[in-house]
Amino acid sequence: MSGDLQCSRAECRNEATHTILWRNPRIHSADRRKVWLACDEHVDFLGDYLRARDFPVAVEDGLPR
Repeated sequence: MSGDLQCSRAECRNEATHTILWRNPRIHSADRRKVWLACDEHVDFLGDYLRARDFPVAVEDGLPR
């Protein structure tokens, strides 16, 4: 299954290896988290992009089950 999951970075087709959990506190309740997937190359970029907007972010190695 993991071979089918791609990085969420625009135009990236690499296999995802990380899960990024985040939410926009202005529109999402505390119990709602959105999921982005990231490859090794883009995990820092995507996490930093969300953190720059003051969104709560958690990065986990591996993919969601």
